[in-house]
Amino acid sequence: MDCISDTCLSKADALTHRVTHNPRVSYFDIQGFRPQWLDGARAISVAHSPRLQALAGRRLRHAWLLWDLDDDEWFSDGPVLLDFDGEQVEISHRKFGDLSITWNTIDPVGRPTWTSGDLDDPEVCGFRLAWRGDARAELAALRGGRLQVAELLEYAGRNVANGMVAVSFAFPDGRVTVSNGLDENDLEFGDPDPDYRRVPTHWRSRGRAPE
Repeated sequence: MDCISDTCLSKADALTHRVTHNPRVSYFDIQGFRPQWLDGARAISVAHSPRLQALAGRRLRHAWLLWDLDDDEWFSDGPVLLDFDGEQVEISHRKFGDLSITWNTIDPVGRPTWTSGDLDDPEVCGFRLAWRGDARAELAALRGGRLQVAELLEYAGRNVANGMVAVSFAFPDGRVTVSNGLDENDLEFGDPDPDYRRVPTHWRSRGRAPE
């Protein structure tokens, strides 16, 4: 654990603190990445459903996860990158309901590794990050598969995650859902939890959802 202003925070929380209080600092020092946070099924669907639907028929060429080289584990606070024949969707969750979906802003090949912060300054919470395309075997197994559908799912369970919106991708031989793991990303494989509900794809920016 690292400390900022006598408050003990995780490394990821400390860096989020640094980004929030200094807008000139990029998110986890990921070049080109500026998350666009939205909350709520209508707002997210209006912004992203058409482009997500347009991915159908493309093949998943690459799937990148951010890796903490020092702890040798998935840095699940960073975005998940899925490249469908050159159209890269970048997904990130935070808090209990915020979702950011951006497109084609991150180059995981041009800058595969870097140091975030200052490793010699404990107040800056420095650590080493890298993009990995083979970090999860279940995700790597989907590479080359032709996407059948990309859809938004809203969680309707009776717990704190109620209202969370996940992004789900179905292939002939499997499915991956990028969900909110309570202030971080989570990956779910196989059929979605039965408490998920498909978000309507034709929400209007104002008024009620279509019947």
